[in-house]
Amino acid sequence: MRILIVEDDEVLADGLCQSMHSSGHAVDCVGNGKDAVHIVQGEHYDLVVLDLGLPKLDGFSVLRLLRAYNRNVPVIILTARDGVEERVKGLDLGADDYMTKPFSLPELEARVRALLRRGQCGANPLVTYGPLAYDSVGHRVTLNGERLELTSREIGVLQILLTRAGRVVSKEQLIEHLYSYKEEASGNAIEVYIHRVRKKIESAGVTIRTIRGLGYLMDKA
Repeated sequence: MRILIVEDDEVLADGLCQSMHSSGHAVDCVGNGKDAVHIVQGEHYDLVVLDLGLPKLDGFSVLRLLRAYNRNVPVIILTARDGVEERVKGLDLGADDYMTKPFSLPELEARVRALLRRGQCGANPLVTYGPLAYDSVGHRVTLNGERLELTSREIGVLQILLTRAGRVVSKEQLIEHLYSYKEEASGNAIEVYIHRVRKKIESAGVTIRTIRGLGYLMDKA
């Protein structure tokens, strides 16, 4: 999944980026509100982690503009402000969750997983399709109960296809979910990942079909 972190504390932002990246997510980071508003207008994100005390444009204004632009991306607010009024205001403006600094990184990671899970597959952390299963908590894929050895990018490809099983997913959608805007991405790279994943699941009676001109479809073999 692709996450945007909006945080002006460089040390904290770097730590958050490393944490989310190590969990297999594509991560972008900006340090002020104006850049955040600009980037979400042109890029797709599955979740935004948003500080309130931002330069140039504060977090409340960023959130208000996100919702005004009909961006329904889940938002977790991070802030040093612990007053009830601030929490109520953030939630009323459309935030999905709220954490006060200092916070526990494992708890933030759990809340990120919960929001991503809610957006992708409801409350259930386990997505299954035939003998294939994706565990969003452990970020792993199993086949007939046995763990599949996959790279983080391959897990990302399979996760997206599993949560959209029976629907066509385009190369562009895969790129949007798997790569940060600073990373070089190409359709050829997606084809390589699809080929690798397809080979690893071919014994499952499940396949990834190529729909010419449209994309890929998770289907029964």
